[in-house]
Amino acid sequence: MASFDQTIDSSSTATAETVNVARRLKNMARAQPYRRAVVFPAGRDRNGRVAYSHLTFRQLDRESDCFARGLEAAGIVRGTRTILMVRPSLELFALTFALLKVGAVFVMVDPGMGIKRMLTCLSESRANALIGIPAAHLLRILRPKYFESVKINVTVGRRWFWKGLGLNDIRALPWQPYQIAETTTEEMAAILFTTGSTGDAKGAVYTHGIFDAQVRLIQSQFGIAPDEIDLPTFPLFSLFDAALGMTAVIPDMDPTRPAHVNPERIIETVLNQGVTNMFASPALLDRVGRYGKANTTKLPSLKRIISSGAPISPANVAQFTTLLEDDAEIHTGYGATEAMPVSTFGSKTILSETAALTEKGFGMCVGHPVNEVEVRIIKISDSPIDAWSDDLLVPDGEIGEIAVSGPIVTKGYFRRPKDDALSKIKEDERIWHRMGDLGWKDKKERLWYCGRKSHRVITPHGTLFTIPCEAIFNNHPAVYRSALVGVGAPPRQRPVVCIQLDSDQRNADRETLTRELKELAAGHMLTDRIDTFLFHPSFPVDIRHNAKIFRERLAEWAQRNLA
Repeated sequence: MASFDQTIDSSSTATAETVNVARRLKNMARAQPYRRAVVFPAGRDRNGRVAYSHLTFRQLDRESDCFARGLEAAGIVRGTRTILMVRPSLELFALTFALLKVGAVFVMVDPGMGIKRMLTCLSESRANALIGIPAAHLLRILRPKYFESVKINVTVGRRWFWKGLGLNDIRALPWQPYQIAETTTEEMAAILFTTGSTGDAKGAVYTHGIFDAQVRLIQSQFGIAPDEIDLPTFPLFSLFDAALGMTAVIPDMDPTRPAHVNPERIIETVLNQGVTNMFASPALLDRVGRYGKANTTKLPSLKRIISSGAPISPANVAQFTTLLEDDAEIHTGYGATEAMPVSTFGSKTILSETAALTEKGFGMCVGHPVNEVEVRIIKISDSPIDAWSDDLLVPDGEIGEIAVSGPIVTKGYFRRPKDDALSKIKEDERIWHRMGDLGWKDKKERLWYCGRKSHRVITPHGTLFTIPCEAIFNNHPAVYRSALVGVGAPPRQRPVVCIQLDSDQRNADRETLTRELKELAAGHMLTDRIDTFLFHPSFPVDIRHNAKIFRERLAEWAQRNLA
């Protein structure tokens, strides 16, 4: 399969449907000009009360018009790949919509992935411009070889000793209406890099059609109304809010450390702003849920929580539910940077129907596919698949690799033909994305997630899957979480379960715990051949959501300990 950037010309004038998600902002500015579009915690007064600043939809639309005109004058035009390294702020919203209006291609990399990995991604994007905070430009000066293609520099904040433009230089005043670029559905809009928590960090190519489809499907799937108020604890999701007509309240937190969030700050924001919708990783929900349950906190305005980024346990769902009113619901979203959202599932059904099955090792039910998205389960393989064949399918009820197709599915990575070959399957005009996840479908056509393909443990007696096996040991009251890893090479791997104990069980007797865990293993067909348990102080987890376990590192740690 050819690399995706070879098949798309970002300045193409071929006849195709014209679409640009920035038009949704302009429509909202007409429909509700004086409603708040984005709210930012600007600081605290001497009494500790939060002071907020905000932009209305009319202000955000006009501010992004001013920036779009200035960016164009600076040479950032349609198709210009532009690194965007700006903290969650009013400026981030205005600049992102300005880039969309211009038709430039914004490049986003999670700075929490580590400097070395981030620099590799930035270099790989071959960007022509950089809009960033002073720290980003300092990095450009200190590591110039990674920014060789960058010719236009815009500093958001104080410009130190380098040349380039500041925000005031590109904020073209007075305001004049800006003509939004007539971009097409297949035209490149952004390159969004994965964190690399489940492999190499790769730049997924987003088209204008994908962004528009995401907004449309999220709105219809969750019944989101324009008068709602959102607390998006993952910055990228906040950008959908303005297109949906929701008020986005930027949380007072470090978005790269959701597992260490101050729960009082999150609760304070929900109550101060009357938040109705919240996007959060399982790690954040666990931390806020533990605090809220212990303090009998109630969040009456919240009616919808969307959790994504990693599997969320039924226990975590049940815990956070204690903070909500009866008519509120937690939705577990399933997807990836390359395809999002794929499916969702509500907490009421989770707790009443599937939680007991999850605890018995059936996997985690992630619900039905969203509208316009099709899911198929194919045979497990680590090799490329050039073209679709029905012979790839496995029967319902059998575990295989999850493959998805639909308008929210990216067609390829930026300049990564080998990864395209491993993750994409062509079927006539359709592209199927191989999620790299394993799962199965039940008789109700619901999807059950069973872990990453790369994390399966292949033993002489058969293949073990992480999520089903770990569920057995997570039932133990002393266990905070567990991780199945394989020591040695397939097909003769030794299954080892790493255990992270609950915080109040750190001093528990390890011999007694090991004996009890072995008894649990022996009582289930899935785990009856597992007899090795190691206790780890704190699992290494991904940076973006602080929830995906780095099983590769645990496997190395286990091998060293056993040796």
